[in-house]
Amino acid sequence: MTKNIKLGLFGFGVVGQGLYDVLNKAKGINADVYKICVKDRNKRRTIPDFHFTFDPDDIINNPEIDVVVEIINDADEAYKIVTASLKNGKHVVTANKKMLAEHLEELVQLQQQYNVSLLYEASSCGAIPIIRNLEEYYDNELLYSVSGIFNGTSNYILTKIFNENLTYDVALKQAQDLGFAETDPTSDVGGFDPKYKLVIIAAHAYGLFVNPKDVFNYGIQHLSKHDIRFAMEKGYRIKLVPTAVKLNHKKVTLFVMPQFVDKEHYLYDVDNENNGVVVEAAFADKQFFYGKGAGGHPTGSAVLSDISALTYNYRYEYKKFLQQDKLQYTTDIEIEIYIRYENESDLKSLKFLNISEKYFGKDFKYLIGTVVLSDLIKAKELLQNKNTFIVDTGKDLRLKGETVQKSVEEVAETL
Repeated sequence: MTKNIKLGLFGFGVVGQGLYDVLNKAKGINADVYKICVKDRNKRRTIPDFHFTFDPDDIINNPEIDVVVEIINDADEAYKIVTASLKNGKHVVTANKKMLAEHLEELVQLQQQYNVSLLYEASSCGAIPIIRNLEEYYDNELLYSVSGIFNGTSNYILTKIFNENLTYDVALKQAQDLGFAETDPTSDVGGFDPKYKLVIIAAHAYGLFVNPKDVFNYGIQHLSKHDIRFAMEKGYRIKLVPTAVKLNHKKVTLFVMPQFVDKEHYLYDVDNENNGVVVEAAFADKQFFYGKGAGGHPTGSAVLSDISALTYNYRYEYKKFLQQDKLQYTTDIEIEIYIRYENESDLKSLKFLNISEKYFGKDFKYLIGTVVLSDLIKAKELLQNKNTFIVDTGKDLRLKGETVQKSVEEVAETL
């Protein structure tokens, strides 16, 4: 696609306006916004009214528009826009991580069927180009793990708690006032948003299409002063960490949980709304990507990168999927956790395999021990109790009693 491309844009919120701004300031890209579809007829816009339409068909069925850019919040509506656009032979750029995670395998088939490209770098980790790196730099690499901080809202809250001694409620309110957190912050603080991003990343890292409903996510909304004090006394910070790990030759596990990180950890000093991604590989060793995880310009720049890529006919090749390594998704792993709890009966339902530490005080009880991830999934309703909080200790995972080779050297020797 060497001609000047015309863009049809769905949504003109923070990211839409950020994209419009960076597109007009960027040099060397042959792309212009032809039409913008929005819902609110009464909202005042920062650009002239002739740019806007209220009818999706003015973009989807317009033969002059080459690329549809979808940046709205509604995942169901985004799915309708994206599928209709692909079927109409239009290339699509999207940032909707929930929609992608829930329909990725189908969308991959659609773009192949209609010979179009679907790009979505902006869906995961803001301005950090993690998807393109997994597709190109790590396409033949033996990846051990991909993990990090994928959600700027929860990280901002945790930063204020550990760096400025704010309470959770005060830090959340501050994040909401600054526009980092929604009125209902559940998707961010509950670990749903980073779970969707993890599912997308796993498709490019391991060639696996995993239903997000099958991935365990546990957030930070029940963090208490006891958990904060425990972490600080041990020299830890708590970060909300999505994790994808390859176990031996055949299996991959995914989960999202708070995690203890010490001063030596890459994520320890990733603060505020910033994101960080740690990739551990057999040959490239550990690499760390750091950047803005939210905001109009950072996310807009990721969208712009995809638009630019389309000018030279770029598309994801899903190389790990095509390699047919026959990797399988599993939750049958052993993981060491810290749990603050209220009732002893709660511990029995979690079926601890071993216990390394236990404390019983008047107003604070905790235990550190090993559980099976699938049992955590079964006990998820119990874990939503405000008097309960769990944290991944960050220790090596185990599969059926088999220790995961944690070091890069060991991975390189066995693969």
